Amino acid sequence: MISKAGVNDMRGSLTESDLLISKAYVAGQWTGSDAAPIAVDDPFTLEEFGEIPDLSQAQVQQAVDAAADAFPAWARKLPKERGDILRRWFDLIIANKEDLARLITRENGKHLREARAEVDYGAGFIDFYADEATRSYGEIIPAPVPGRRLMVETEPVGVCAAITPWNFPLAMVARKAAPALAAGCTMVAKPPELTPLTMLALAKLGEEAGIPAGVLSIVTGHAAPIGEVLTKSQVVRKLTFTGSTHVGAMLAEACAPTIKRLSLELGGNAPLLIFDDADLDTAVETAMVAKFRNCGQSCVAANRIYVQNGIRDRFVKAFGTKVSEMKAGDGFDDAMDIGPLIDERAIAKVDEHREDALSNGATLIAGGPSPGGRISVPTLLSDVPANAKLTQEETFGPLAGVVGFDTMEDAVRMANDTPFGLASYVCSSDPATIARVGRDIESGMVGVNTGLISTPLAPFGGVKMSGLGREGSHHGLAEYQNLKYICHAGL
Repeated sequence: MISKAGVNDMRGSLTESDLLISKAYVAGQWTGSDAAPIAVDDPFTLEEFGEIPDLSQAQVQQAVDAAADAFPAWARKLPKERGDILRRWFDLIIANKEDLARLITRENGKHLREARAEVDYGAGFIDFYADEATRSYGEIIPAPVPGRRLMVETEPVGVCAAITPWNFPLAMVARKAAPALAAGCTMVAKPPELTPLTMLALAKLGEEAGIPAGVLSIVTGHAAPIGEVLTKSQVVRKLTFTGSTHVGAMLAEACAPTIKRLSLELGGNAPLLIFDDADLDTAVETAMVAKFRNCGQSCVAANRIYVQNGIRDRFVKAFGTKVSEMKAGDGFDDAMDIGPLIDERAIAKVDEHREDALSNGATLIAGGPSPGGRISVPTLLSDVPANAKLTQEETFGPLAGVVGFDTMEDAVRMANDTPFGLASYVCSSDPATIARVGRDIESGMVGVNTGLISTPLAPFGGVKMSGLGREGSHHGLAEYQNLKYICHAGL
């Protein structure tokens, strides 16, 4: 079902109007640019409601230099001092949760319910690393000869650069900035042109929390010139990026001459494997969450749904009923389930994948063509060919396709038949099936009987062409630290 409910009262001014910011944040100063500004629009109304400066490369370099200047003092702070500042930042985010959520919905389009959940989720990383800053331990290694002491200490990497995507405007930068700052690093972050305003509001709250000038700068503008400064800089010692595999590979190549540390959370093509012994209600709920969260615009979205033939018809019927009841429209409308997609290219890709599958024998169970604008109707297809574009490429939209299978070996083979390996999902009530599939499937994360797997407490990341490194947990802190071995003789 579709709704184009008009703009309601929720799409209005923020409680704290100074959180709608049209300037970049460089070296502790809010600054503009001489270049023409970049407009930010509302994906539902298509109206421009904000703008950001297109910074020059010299201004980006100023942010890098400020991060280098601020690094020694920030790194020398006691871990608890850094943690206390992060804690104040967390408290301010929660106090301004509603305004931040409205900004997310306004520039990204996702439903306000999901935007509020994103604020909580992103703030959770700042909360976690406020404490984790004090839990970074070294090692004492038993010496091989008398009179020696072998020690391993951790040190912050240094100046870090972050480039974030549009689909989670708050959470993605929080996942990167929180461990970096907790470790004692400084950071220059670039938001996406499509959804930059939430990151600027987050920086404003960080400034209020006491993050010193230069420790966190937000540079806005077009990706290529900013990326050139950040990747070529000898001062920037680490780059963290979330986005497509294609862009991630380009950034890795650009960083190679300066041998930067890299964290790359890249594309996914997540499979969901549903076995005959799965609880039907659990399987449907898992599919709903794993597929339609954020309109399917998530790197861990269940892009391929493989269902064992003994349960397939019952699953398709139950899942189809749920999908047909979903409403797409204004993210500020409580009656809607999902909002619009981010832009016209996203709509075109969903349409292409749907029509490709249908032309090759798939059956339409629920939904259908996009009605116009950036609204994409939640859609379910069954009998999808195993080689359809829907199974080969990341759809990044509310289109679900079911492929049948006979044996566990068939399911695992199809699930692994991809260059990507970020997330995967399994629905089964058999411990042996869960254990075997969890072991054999090629992905960095596996959700068992759940479609919601990410938490600050656990490492998030992929294998194969889905990236390098991990975000979350103590492993996420280690991504921003170097190990130093000290051999002390003469004791």
